[in-house]
Amino acid sequence: MRSRLTLLAGLLLATLVVMPAPCRAQQEKPNARRVTTRVVPKYPELARRMNIKGSVKVDLTVAPNGSVKKTRVIGGNPVLVTVALDAVRQWKFEPGPEDTTEMVELRFSPSN
Repeated sequence: MRSRLTLLAGLLLATLVVMPAPCRAQQEKPNARRVTTRVVPKYPELARRMNIKGSVKVDLTVAPNGSVKKTRVIGGNPVLVTVALDAVRQWKFEPGPEDTTEMVELRFSPSN
């Protein structure tokens, strides 16, 4: 049992994308629609116990009214993906004339 946990921890750490910043989000495109309501993800307890740092990149489809219509994970540590998606699905963007695609990166650190 212990060796399975060690193996699982090793696999999770192997997928780690190290970013030395606390949990924060940034948009990739300079001309992206502005976020008006941002929900900060809760750092997972498992990630805290394992001292996992990393980022999750998410591609968002934003509706004309500014709500997040669809999400697609581009990359990130599996331990962090669920909380990242839960948070960005609640974000609101400034209204626009049509659907747009935005890419955001949420960075996590156990110091949060």
